Amino acid sequence: MLGTTEIIIIAVIILLLFGGRKLPELAKGLGLGLREFKNASRDIKKEVEDAADDIKDSVEK
Repeated sequence: MLGTTEIIIIAVIILLLFGGRKLPELAKGLGLGLREFKNASRDIKKEVEDAADDIKDSVEK
């Protein structure tokens, strides 16, 4: 787990690399990427659950 000092150092490095104007764009892109990853994970989980239900139903018959 990162401590407060490490987080501050990382934030300063990111600010120096990208500048203050690019940070909102980077945050937006990161948010969109995380949302897509979450949606894809949810879809995969649903497909696996559906397949397990189908297998369970066919075994019970």
